[in-house]
Amino acid sequence: MTTVLRIQVGPFRFRARLEEERSPQTCRAFLAVLPFRSRLIQARWSGESAWVPLGDYSIGVGPENPIHAPQPGEILFYPAGISETEILFPYGETRFASKFGPLAGNHFLTIIDGAEQLPELGALVLRDGAQEIVFELD
Repeated sequence: MTTVLRIQVGPFRFRARLEEERSPQTCRAFLAVLPFRSRLIQARWSGESAWVPLGDYSIGVGPENPIHAPQPGEILFYPAGISETEILFPYGETRFASKFGPLAGNHFLTIIDGAEQLPELGALVLRDGAQEIVFELD
């Protein structure tokens, strides 16, 4: 059975499939902290992507199926290491990175509904700054 989450970012609503086969530990750990609320801001080094900076927050997972160049709508969880913990939310051309260089994150969610809104989301975050983001079970 496929697990689906609702993601609300400002005025935008998305549905995303948990990538339970690719990143089972990350998916289980993220489910345990739902509903999850934070702020989404423009990424500094990753191109057309926004991120949820989480500092030293931990959900108890390490690298799992890490990727460096996610497609728009392929959401990554980075469990700290070279850089701080974060969720990367690609809305366009992305190469995941930090001030320390390239990073790779756990691909744990894929947008299945609402992907056509991703360019508008990117424009909103660039123009208006931080947006509230909420992840919850569908």
